[in-house]
Amino acid sequence: MALDKTFDPNAIEEKHYKEWEESGSFKCDVDSDKAPYTIMMPPPNVTGSLHMGHALNTALQDLLTRYNRMKGKDALWQPGTDHAGIATQMVVERMLDKEGTSRHDLGRDKFLERVWDWKAESGGTIVRQMRALGATPDWSRERFTMDEGLSKAVLKVFVQLYKEGLIYKDKRLVNWDTKLLTSISDLEVESKEQKGKMWHLKYPIEGEVEQFITVATTRPETMLGDTAVAVNPEDERYKDLIGKFVALPLTDRLIPIVADEHADPEAGSGAVKITPAHDFNDYEVAKRHDLPMINVLDIHGNMNENTPAKYRGVERFKARKLVLEELEALDLVDKVEDIKHTVPYGDRSGTIIEPYLTDQWYVDAKTLAQPAIKAVEDGDTVFVPKQWENTYYAWMRDIQPWCISRQLWWGHQIPAWYDENGNVYVAENEEEAQKEAGAGVKLTRDPDVLDTWFSSALWPFSTLGWPDKTPELEKYYTTDVLLTGFDIIFFWVARMMMMGIHFMGEVPFKTVYMHALVRDEKGQKMSKSRGNVMDPLDLTEKYGADALRFTLIAMAAQGRDIKLAESRLEGYRNFATKLWNAARYCEMNDALSHDGYDPANATFAANKWIIHELVNVKDEIEKAIDGYRFNEAANAVYAFVWGTFCDWYLEISKPILQEGGDAADEVRQTTSWLLEQILTILNPFMPYITEELYRQIAQRSDGDRLLTSDWPQYDNALRDDDAALKMKWLQNVVTEIRSVRSDMNVPAGAKVDLLVKDASDSIKASFQEYAEVLQRMARLNVIEFVDTAPKGSIQTIVGQTTLILPIAEIIDLDAERERLNKAIGKIDQDIAKIDAKLGNEKFVNNAPEEIIEEQKQRKTDALAKGDKLKKALAQLNDV
Repeated sequence: MALDKTFDPNAIEEKHYKEWEESGSFKCDVDSDKAPYTIMMPPPNVTGSLHMGHALNTALQDLLTRYNRMKGKDALWQPGTDHAGIATQMVVERMLDKEGTSRHDLGRDKFLERVWDWKAESGGTIVRQMRALGATPDWSRERFTMDEGLSKAVLKVFVQLYKEGLIYKDKRLVNWDTKLLTSISDLEVESKEQKGKMWHLKYPIEGEVEQFITVATTRPETMLGDTAVAVNPEDERYKDLIGKFVALPLTDRLIPIVADEHADPEAGSGAVKITPAHDFNDYEVAKRHDLPMINVLDIHGNMNENTPAKYRGVERFKARKLVLEELEALDLVDKVEDIKHTVPYGDRSGTIIEPYLTDQWYVDAKTLAQPAIKAVEDGDTVFVPKQWENTYYAWMRDIQPWCISRQLWWGHQIPAWYDENGNVYVAENEEEAQKEAGAGVKLTRDPDVLDTWFSSALWPFSTLGWPDKTPELEKYYTTDVLLTGFDIIFFWVARMMMMGIHFMGEVPFKTVYMHALVRDEKGQKMSKSRGNVMDPLDLTEKYGADALRFTLIAMAAQGRDIKLAESRLEGYRNFATKLWNAARYCEMNDALSHDGYDPANATFAANKWIIHELVNVKDEIEKAIDGYRFNEAANAVYAFVWGTFCDWYLEISKPILQEGGDAADEVRQTTSWLLEQILTILNPFMPYITEELYRQIAQRSDGDRLLTSDWPQYDNALRDDDAALKMKWLQNVVTEIRSVRSDMNVPAGAKVDLLVKDASDSIKASFQEYAEVLQRMARLNVIEFVDTAPKGSIQTIVGQTTLILPIAEIIDLDAERERLNKAIGKIDQDIAKIDAKLGNEKFVNNAPEEIIEEQKQRKTDALAKGDKLKKALAQLNDV
């Protein structure tokens, strides 16, 4: 069957994926004696849909999985989804709201039934979308963080950590969402810079007439919960006041002036109001000085019973106005400043988050962190890029207790029961809790659920069957590599390290690869508000999954964000087209058969050279993938396929194929063999087009697919340095002639003579051997050996040989000089404009960083282009 004229990815992708999945080739085989290769898929939220970050991570994980599968490993890419507590509960609550009801109307059990119903219908969209990218995880093992097995692991871990004293209940500050009525993690807090006001309030010093200490706040309503004023112990202004008291306005309380280094003498008045129940820094000050902690808000963000009667039940922002009015009336507002400050918002609810003092469950993260720190120090787990280890250490060495309770219904309900006296019984089920409490004791279960990250932290071993001792756990743990975004290094990576080491005695992964952000082409973060979001499914539809995959892999340089432009996708779609056309060229030239071909028997220099280059590029790709230098691997295979194979080898082969004979037969077989090698090596990067071509270029037996084929192995004896040197010379000559033609504006279709001077006998022989190739590739009329250069010629040197191109009769030299002078002048003007911008302090201070970088790059490019044009002009002036 002849190949179609053009490659249409949409016509083949679904067909191939269905065949791959039905073949069972994605599955691991725990009983095989192959060495394991394991990647844990970061479980996307069950509510989610595919974004560019997912697409990048999926492309990289699939590249590694396919590559290691081909290298003979028993590859397990473990898929699954996360129950995403808050996100999922909000989706279902919004549905209920449209129906005119609420979770409270339904009750907990009925509400949870609705969530499970929603999950069955709509959850897992993202998993279906990943298939469109050609992802090959072992879908038969897909897990969900609230499935039966993982829930069993969660209960076991909670109970064990509680019994070990590593889980406890405490009254501490949390991020409180007054709309969702739950504590949320730092990750779910979005800090936004906005305009606000700073009120400077005067607190009367006890026992002094008209003596005040001034404190500043952006939240005046919280002053009703102040329990101290802090000053720096080294601040001379306040040394005499330390130990005295101030009368807290609007209340009948006296609060102490304490010495604490939290107070910065350089900031404001140098004195700080301390509100321990509503500020994280103040909470720490209160612990150091044993201060009381007074909560002045209820769970809805209204003032509570700890405030004066007139404020009780008043919404927090209305209370702010009332407090300020009363303070103004008492002349206790010193001044008001307009400021820009950062305000915390709930990323789900959009409401301002309150630091809130409440009873919650905590994990003693400090104790669990110590072995996890040591594991990285000892090299048991390595971060790529390595600098992320410093970020990991900084957080782990200053780790705070981990708040794991959430006031939600969707999630793993905390396995703790209380009797009527408030005694707690922690057990894996109610029956065991009842045994602990004694018969007849009435028990009530804790209504809270666990932080979603708690179950996610167990992912590397819970998905393999823990707490049961399964063959999968034995074979696939420790996993090989985790690929994830740097934004969850604390929330997920660190916690998996802690839990994995504690419960398995070994690190969960040998390597952690931190991939960068995918930004728009200007380097800006993608967001709906900016309108610059690129949908991977839309891009797949437009350019094909292979082009999207290859683009992301080719741009995945370690430690560098990806600036994604559609032009890159167009370029890599063109790469797919180039490969397709190369296969059609092979088909048209009867170069699709290589039965019995042995590359070691090649005799023609160009064949020896291309085989040599293939061996080199295969090694280069392996080293790059093994070192997680994905962009280098992609660029190496791209350069080989597009440049070495298509632009050079196939062009060199054309006159030989036209001549026929033994050399042509060898070229045909070599070309056919090379095409199959290319399809195999390129398959982990671009699985669809390679699989389609592999099927079409030869008769295949059932089940013969690239998906299950072996990664190529080549004998080192196939390297041929002599052939490589010969071809390098040929490439240098052609490239130099093309460069001169371009610089001199010689029309592409015009053929020129090549005069060769100072050539050695061996170089002359090479010119004669490759005359036809040179004439075709460099657009030459004749090649002649001369002793002198005629007038009106351009000269250039390759090695020791002078190449002379007589162009006076082909181009108007005066017109060309004028063109070059104009172009140089225009470039000089552009550089002057850029210099003026970069020299403008106002522009440099106000322009976004990406605009500054863009201007610098434009200058670099302009200078390079200017130099090239000036050299061309100098050559013309010598003519």
